[in-house]
Amino acid sequence: MLPVGPPNRLSQQSMKMIKSQDVPEDSWVSPGGKYFGLSRSISEALGRQPLSTDLNLRHPFDIEICRIPPGKTPYPYHSHSAQWEFYHVLSGSGSVRHSDGTTAIEPGDAFLFKPGQPHQLINTGTEDLVVYVVADNPVGESCHYPDSEKWLVRSPVRRLIRSGSLEYYDGEE
Repeated sequence: MLPVGPPNRLSQQSMKMIKSQDVPEDSWVSPGGKYFGLSRSISEALGRQPLSTDLNLRHPFDIEICRIPPGKTPYPYHSHSAQWEFYHVLSGSGSVRHSDGTTAIEPGDAFLFKPGQPHQLINTGTEDLVVYVVADNPVGESCHYPDSEKWLVRSPVRRLIRSGSLEYYDGEE
C-alpha cells in the first residue's frame, strides 16, 4: 500500500538539487569578437568533474544552458569524434549550420548531432537565443574544425600528437 499524504522530498544525501537560475553564467569571447556566448554549467554545479576519468565523478552526460546574443555564434563550425549532442531551443530564434546547409530554429525545436556531424549555432534573431544542451562527453574526445582544417585533441590522461600547437581561434576569424 502506498503512503497517503504530501510527497516527501529526498534528502540532500540521496540527491543533489540546484536552481539553474542560481548557477553563475560564464562568458567567453574570441580575440576578434566573432565568437561569443554565455553558459550555465548545470552539470558542474551538480558536482561534475570534467577532467576526471571516473564516470561517477565525470557523470555520463553534461548539461548546460547556452545563451547567445543577437548576431553572435558561440563557437566555430566543428564536429566531435565520439560525442553526441542534443539541443532544445528554449527561447529566441536563430539557425543551425550543419553538413547539409543551414536550418532555422525557434523555441520548441529539438535536434541531435551524432559523432562526425559538423554543427554551429548562430543567433539570427533580435533577442537572446537560449538553448538547453546535453552532451555525453566521452573520455578521449577530439574535435575537427572543417573551416580551418584543424583538430582539437584532449584526454585527461595523455596527449600525444604529431603537429605544431595552435590557438583555439587560429584560422577561424
